Amino acid sequence: MSISNDPLPSRTLLLVDDEPNILTALQRALRRDGYRILATDDPLKGLEMLAGEPVDVILSDQRMPGMSGVEFLRRAKETHPETMRIVLSGYTDLQFITDAINEGAIYKFLTKPWDDEQLREQIREAFRSKEAADENLRLNQALQAANVELQAHVSEQARQARQIETVLDTLQEVLQLIPWPILGVDEEGMIALSNSAADTSLGGNDPLLGREAREALPEAMRTWLAAPAAIPEKIHFEDRWYRVIYKPMGLRSRSRGVLLALQPCETPA
Repeated sequence: MSISNDPLPSRTLLLVDDEPNILTALQRALRRDGYRILATDDPLKGLEMLAGEPVDVILSDQRMPGMSGVEFLRRAKETHPETMRIVLSGYTDLQFITDAINEGAIYKFLTKPWDDEQLREQIREAFRSKEAADENLRLNQALQAANVELQAHVSEQARQARQIETVLDTLQEVLQLIPWPILGVDEEGMIALSNSAADTSLGGNDPLLGREAREALPEAMRTWLAAPAAIPEKIHFEDRWYRVIYKPMGLRSRSRGVLLALQPCETPA
């Protein structure tokens, strides 16, 4: 077994052949392409090397004592399915190797004797395929991570929306339970908020929401929106005295308009 260091450790090639002269010839042909080359004449040793070394492409002889190249690559696939597995063989093993290709055990096979330039191109193509597969895997993982993050964001947004809806429902219920008239009038003069007490007292039991304040409110109150300074502190309305509460909206929210409320109070002295 021999190991040659390479400045590009991301491209690692494992050579397996029981004939030392074949290993030497393969290394000589491929070393110029800058691969990090691992080499062994023992398939079992090759499996050990796979367990301890990151390998991208495997080139194995077919006819070896103890374990054929296809069997070696089948076992390599079980533990390292991401590797590109190539078998080097003669044409006499064609059917056997074709079956192995069909079942996915090997990426392709090369024939003996080989042409150095063709061999180099086939190995380069194997590395390109491996790198494309790695990039696809990286992109898929990134996409999955982004989807998980998006789902978490959507779930959080949905949770916040449900929380806001609950708060709004609660506020609406509280508003309706307040026994004195409360109105909200937007900057266009439309009634944007009205509780039940306002509908009963100011709207004659008709809903005020969505109506024009200058048309829906009692005549005595219509001028208040145009001349807030003229609003009295207290008014007598429907046989009761009310304190008039008039507040501009927009100081703590994006709402624009005014809040008008009539709070029952003691009869002025």
